[in-house]
Amino acid sequence: MAWNLEGTYFESCSCFTPCPCTVSMSLGADLDYCRVVLVFNITSGDVEGVDVGGVPCAMVVSTPKVMTDGNWKVGLYISDVASDEQADALGKVYSGQLGGPPASLGPLLGEFAGAERASMEIHEDGLLHSLKIGDAVDLEVEDVVPFGVENGEPAKLSGIFHPAGDTLTISKATHAKVDAFGISYEGNAGFSSPKFSWSA
Repeated sequence: MAWNLEGTYFESCSCFTPCPCTVSMSLGADLDYCRVVLVFNITSGDVEGVDVGGVPCAMVVSTPKVMTDGNWKVGLYISDVASDEQADALGKVYSGQLGGPPASLGPLLGEFAGAERASMEIHEDGLLHSLKIGDAVDLEVEDVVPFGVENGEPAKLSGIFHPAGDTLTISKATHAKVDAFGISYEGNAGFSSPKFSWSA
């Protein structure tokens, strides 16, 4: 059966602003690794007949300096508002079992660190986007409005290959501290999108 997800998206990673890995995964990260939290604030969706609207998810990822080298380590948080049925359905989506954008990253995966249900506090207000998951994840990114832009519109990166879409708003971390699934870092860069849409 088909599935679809829609919502908003934001992330914070260990690179500096803007992150070279997002320009192209074949470019090296600023450090000797890339560590990132990808936040999918799902507002509506259906997975094989299961309504998953209102169940946010976050992927915690660690990759080599050059992402296309593979051997990614990935852990998945699913909001604890999810029922067992919803958690199972979303686990299948994010593991790539049901095709679509997550499956395109499958060949790069080296270790799946597991999936956990957790309390997720997400706030999005204008240029600000934040996520808190207990003591494991505490991050906030702010969209970057370029100097001299009087209409307040943030800068965007377009024409890219990214699971959340081909255009992302450039953000920077106001704070970002992550220690989850054996992946620890403090974030600098960020991106956001007012809409991501997945289907298969």
